[in-house]
Parts: sequence; C-alpha cells; structure tokens
Amino acid sequence: MRTTRTTPARPVLVAALALTTAGSLLFTAPATAGADDDPVTREGPALDRRAAKSPASTARQALTARVPDLSDRSTDDGHRGYPREQTLAPDPVNPADKSLKLGLTPYHAIAPRLNALQGLGDRVSVEVAGRSAGGHRLYLVTVTAPETVRQAREQSRLRELIEKAPAAAAADPAVEARYKTPVFFNNNIHGNEWEGTDASLELVERLATARDARTADLLAHSRLYFNITANPDGRIAGTRANAGGFDLNRDFVTASQPEARAMRRIMVDKQPAVMLDLHGYVNGTLIEPTTPPHGENYEYDLFLKNTYANALGMESAVNGLGYTPGKDGVAPAQIPFRDQEEGWDDWPPIFTPQYAAYHGAVAAHTVEIPLRVNNASYDTLPESELRRRSAINVDVAGAALEATLDFVRRRGTALVADQIEVFRRGAAGAAQVPVSAATVPGVPGIGPEDVYTTDFPRAYVIPADGQRSATAAARLVDHLLADDVRVTRATHPVRLDGRWYAEGSYVVDLRQPKRGLANALLSDGRDISDKVSVMYDISGWSLGRLWGATVRSVPGGSLPYAALRPVSAATPVGHVAPRGDLRLPLTDPAEVAALNSLLRQGVRVRQAADGSAIVPGSARRRAGAAARTYGVVFEAARTAGGTPLARVRVAAAVTPGELFALREMDFEVTPVSTAVLNAGFDWSAVDVLFVSAGLDHDALNAAARTALDAFLDGHGLVGRGAVGAGLNADAGLLPVKAVQGNGDANGVVRVVNSGGRITGGAPGHGFVYAPVWFTDLGPGVRADQSYATGKPLVSGHWRPLPDGTGGPGAAAGRASVVSGRHAVLFGTEPLFRAHPKGEFPQIGRALFTMATM
Repeated sequence: MRTTRTTPARPVLVAALALTTAGSLLFTAPATAGADDDPVTREGPALDRRAAKSPASTARQALTARVPDLSDRSTDDGHRGYPREQTLAPDPVNPADKSLKLGLTPYHAIAPRLNALQGLGDRVSVEVAGRSAGGHRLYLVTVTAPETVRQAREQSRLRELIEKAPAAAAADPAVEARYKTPVFFNNNIHGNEWEGTDASLELVERLATARDARTADLLAHSRLYFNITANPDGRIAGTRANAGGFDLNRDFVTASQPEARAMRRIMVDKQPAVMLDLHGYVNGTLIEPTTPPHGENYEYDLFLKNTYANALGMESAVNGLGYTPGKDGVAPAQIPFRDQEEGWDDWPPIFTPQYAAYHGAVAAHTVEIPLRVNNASYDTLPESELRRRSAINVDVAGAALEATLDFVRRRGTALVADQIEVFRRGAAGAAQVPVSAATVPGVPGIGPEDVYTTDFPRAYVIPADGQRSATAAARLVDHLLADDVRVTRATHPVRLDGRWYAEGSYVVDLRQPKRGLANALLSDGRDISDKVSVMYDISGWSLGRLWGATVRSVPGGSLPYAALRPVSAATPVGHVAPRGDLRLPLTDPAEVAALNSLLRQGVRVRQAADGSAIVPGSARRRAGAAARTYGVVFEAARTAGGTPLARVRVAAAVTPGELFALREMDFEVTPVSTAVLNAGFDWSAVDVLFVSAGLDHDALNAAARTALDAFLDGHGLVGRGAVGAGLNADAGLLPVKAVQGNGDANGVVRVVNSGGRITGGAPGHGFVYAPVWFTDLGPGVRADQSYATGKPLVSGHWRPLPDGTGGPGAAAGRASVVSGRHAVLFGTEPLFRAHPKGEFPQIGRALFTMATM
C-alpha cells in the first residue's frame, strides 16, 4: 500500500472487477476527489461469463483483414504532402445506431462530416486505416499545417532517425528546429463509450478554421492524428466489444482483431510522443497516470514525468468547465497515481496507452469521462437525461483534448527529446532510471511501491533446431516484426553465451530502440503476487512461454553481428515428406486448421495414440496444398493404425476469445447458450459440446435439459473452468471433484503433461484465469496434465483467498486437465482471449477425441 504520498490519498479496495456505479444524477452534498469511495476500475469485469454468439464472418474478417501502410512512404507515388484529401463514399443511414438516442454522431454520419471538414481548408486529411471485424471503415484524420512533398519527406526522415539512430537524432539540430511532434487521439475503443468521437470531431472542426496565433503555432510544430472511432461495430450496436465480441482494449499483445492491428499500425507508422485514449465512465473524471504496479519494461521516469504533468493540465481544464456535484452531478477530476492506493494499474501492455509507451509515447493516458450513459443507464434513463449527460461528457472530453494540445504546444520539443531518450537507452543497452523524487521532480508522493525495473537480457533466440513447431516460430517472428521489434537471422551456426545455435536461428538483439516491447512480449514476466493485493486485469502474458515456439534468453555476452542478418519476414514454412504416410503433430493451431481442411475434403485421417494425425500418402497432393496454405510441416509417419477422424461439428457455449480460436482452427462451430437450448436446439447437427460460459444446467427448461442429457449420453463433452466442470457434475460424466482457486488469479503457470491424445507434445507452460484443479479422480479418469509441484506460478498474480484456500500452493501437483470416456475437463485457459497460441491444440485434440468416443 502507498505510505509515502505527500497529498491526501484514499484507499481503494477492488474485491471484484465489477462495473462502477459512477455517474449518478445528483449528490446529496458536494463531493471531492478524495471523498469518492467508488472502486476504480476500467469499466467492466475481466472475465465475460456470457456465451459468445458472433457470426463466423467476423472471424473471417479478423483473420484475413489487411491493414494499410499509413506511413509517409507511399507505395504508389513516392512521398505525399499534406493535406491528403479524399471523398469518402457515404454509408447507408442506420436508424438503429445507438448513438442517435444520445444526441451523438451516428456512424453513418461520420463520412459526410469528414468530407465537409476536409473542405474547410488545407489542414485536414483523411485516410482509411482499415476495417473493423464487422466490415466498417476505420478513419484516421490528420490535422497539421500544409506540407509540401519535400517537407513531408523530411518529416519521414527525421522520424526514422529518431527511432533508428536516436543518438544521432539527439545531436541533429533539424530535429529540434523542424520536426513536428506527433500526437495520437484514440476514440471510442469501447463502442458504448461514445463521446470521445464527438469531442474529436468538434476539435478537428475548430482546428480546421481557427486563425489565432496559438493554433497556427501548434499546427506548424505538430501533427495531430485522430482515430475517429476505433470500434465502429460497438458504436453502432451500443456494445463495449466489436462485432467479434472482443474488448479491443485487451488485444494489443495478441493483435487478434483488425481494429487492434490498425491501431498498432498507426502507432508504428506515426510514432506518437503523446496519446490519449478516451473512455467512460468514472465520476469524477479519471486521468492516468495509474496506481502501482507499473510496467517494469518502461522507461517509467520519462513516462511518469510527462504523463503526470499533462494530467495536471487536463484536471485543471476539466474542473475549469464549472460543473459541480450538486448542480450537474459531476465530481472533480482525479489522478489515480496521486489519489488512489491500488486497483488501476498500468502493468500489462494490453491497454492502448501502455502499448503506446513502448512505441515512444512519453505521455499516454486513459481518460475516463464522468457520467454513465451506457448499459442499464442507456435503457432506463429518460432520453433527455441521457442527452444532458452526453453533452457534459463531450465537454469534458473536449477539455482533456484541448489541455493536451496546450501541453504539446508548450513542451513539444522536450517531449520529442524524451522520446529520443527512450529509444537511445534501448539502442545503447543503458540502464533504466528508477523513479524517485530526485529523478522525477515535480511528481509528489513517489515511493518504493512505484519502483519497477527489470534486468534486460542481451538477446533472445528462437532456435532453428529443436522446435516443437517451425510454424509457431515463424508466426512469432512475424508478430514481433509487426510490432516493430527488430529480428535477425543467423547465416551460419553461432555461439551465444556459451551455447551453439544452428544456422537459420532467429536472434532478437535487446539493444534496440524498442527493447521494452521486445522484452515485455518475450520474457517470462514476473510473479507480483506479493506486491499489491489486487490487479485490474491480466498480470502475465509471455509469448515466449505461451505461443508454442521455443524461446531462449541469452543473459549476457556479445553478439556475432557479422553472422546476423536483419529480416523483414519469417522464412516461409511448408513441407511434405516425399514418401509414405504423413504425420501432422497437432502441436500448433495452424496444424489443427490444416487437418480440418483435409477432413473437409474427405481425406481419411487417423489419430495416433500420441494425439498426432496420420494422413495417407495417397493424399500427398492435398497435404502439399494445406502445407502451403497454413505454413505447416507434414513429417514422415512412423506409426500405423489409430482412430479414424472425421470433420467435427462443435456446439460451443464459450467466451468470444474461445469462439474465435475455434474458428481460427477451422472447426465448424455453432454457438449455443442456455437461451438457445431453451428455445429448442437440433442436437443432430453437432458431434461434440464445448462449454465454458453461458450454459447453466439448472436454468434449462425440462425439454432442453432432457435433450441435452440425451445428447451427452452418446456424445462427448469438453468443459473448461468452473462452468464446464459444473455441467460435468450435473450430467454425471466424469467422477472428479473440481476445486476453484482465487477467481482473480491469473498468469503463466508451469504444468506437467502426461502425453497421450490430449496433451501429447504440449508445452510445459499454460495460462490460467480463475484457475481450477481436480481431485478425487474416480475410475477411468486420467490426469492428462497437472500443475507443477512447488511453485507453479511463473508470472502473474495469484494469492490465496482470505481463508487461506485457493492459492497456488493448493493447486501444486493437482490435475489441471482430466479426461475419461465421456468428457475432457480443463482447469486452465488454453484459448484465453485467443492469446496462448501454443495451448490451442489441447482443445482441438480434446474435441477430436470426444467426437470419436
């Protein structure tokens, strides 16, 4: 807990990640930021217990959508100057757009509005940054003083110099004299938090026409980028998530959704020094910086200095609007770093501002505007009250935007200098600077609880030999490159820190400008269970442990640069053994997808005892096509026999991330839920049931319960978590006892696999959220996987409950995956938010196994 604050701080206990009740109409007495005892959360529960029901088209769009190159390096006409105007085709008018009730801008009105804004002068440009999972255009608006082609080319050169040669950039007078500070305003990433879009449109209109000296000075020395609506699907539908059911503000490590990839592209291409992410609703307005723990891979001294300074300006601007608790129901703004103890942290880079910090944003904020207009409020409050609240929220968001512009105008040169220093430290391998009153003057109350740093290794290696999956290695490398992490490849065998690696091994040198992001993605992470009592969201996410590729840390020593060549893409994978039957290991989701494509074509595939798939040599041509399409390797089979496999049709009561992952593996999936089953469901159309959310056996009507029990009498169940285990118990399938651990616990855990058809070839690590384990295994029940003995948690936050139960010690050595004739049960999260790619095949194998029972 914080003990060193020099300003009053209020304690915050977040026992559950629940919706706040902020935004009430009237207060009985004037309130201050220090008197508001509502828990500080990022607006919703970490785990969505509702069954997903998004259409398959959203998964196809998310998996195939391309993101345009938005940099100044055009692929067709060389460099372009500003403005870059285009006429946007209108969208069909949609009277059901949820924005309309609030008096806000519906999505279909945005394109005409942007066309009009471009016509107001020569300061506004519009580009299409991509399309959402639901197929809607994502608009990036740039506001800046006009630039010739030559001037735009210089901006591009200076931006590249800042990242690629930061020491040279620090000494180049052209950077200080002529480089425009890039600023990124991200709006409406949660679709039912609307008002940032309207505030930004109003601001763009003001900037397009203002003739005062301050605006002219601002636009002459900065480029302002507005992502007008990051989530048009949710804006239209009035939902937090996009059309695929994803919370986009949790997707930046995985980048599974096209909207997240578009935002990633903006941050890579535009390299903002400052960014705002406009959200709702917390009263009073909540302005980052956050409570501990702080991301240990940041250059947090530079981040805190600038983020806190801008927060003070936004606080003053918001409070200066004159809204009061008694008159308007608006409490004064609050800054969690100063005003809160814990519960709203910046630990994981899954949130937009935290991810932006790794791309050089030295001031980055989530801003939570005050008055609730979504969820139950949207449905129950009078329209006049909703519109009153929305108008206030637009004012508050606008004040935050305007204050940030003033901050940038006054401190743009210093902000760019600090961005250069972030990149310089990374490139030079310089030590981080721990925050303190001496290193970050002007920020009150810095204490030891705010100090988070890490020891960066010299490099990471993704070896060319000994891979469980070359497919996983290639996917990981391409993902790192998309994140603007530099990757090299060995041109011949190399020796690193006393160990030899084969030619073709990938090497990620940590002496690079974005070392913080590289390490945040690839490292094991850290167990922070003893640091704070509660975390807002996930605390561990390691791609090195969860994405299926072998990743080794090189602690120290020098690198043989002469033998390392930069790569712009992973070497393509795809091979078929030249003779005999073929083996597909099924240790990667792409291999499961390739298998499903062959089964769809009628290829007669068998499942071996170790869980791999045996493809007849007669299907070599089709296997070759699958190898090229999915980037997989068909080995020579050394076993015969096995269980025949067929195309599996899955009924799935699962989370959005799990539904997406099933479709990524090309399963034929029908979403179900308690409501779907109660309405009558044709069980003859499916082969296996997968349950983790949204299906309550007790809530089924008599007919639905009878039909479900009849299906499970002859078909298999794959269950995950407490919901899946509960259905297993209700149906009387596997004789086991499920024990649920701390519901807030999450992270990367060590596991021990027993092999066989479910976990054969699986990695030695898994992911958990609200972990479950199994005891009292009855006859015929097999423990396919167990939590490691000793201390299973590698990174994350997992404490025992107040009564001492539910902790990692209680789970150690216990079964985490069990199976029998009628069911497979998972206590881990193999498909969590479509993230832990190396774990996906465990679910795929379980579905095949249960479909062939």
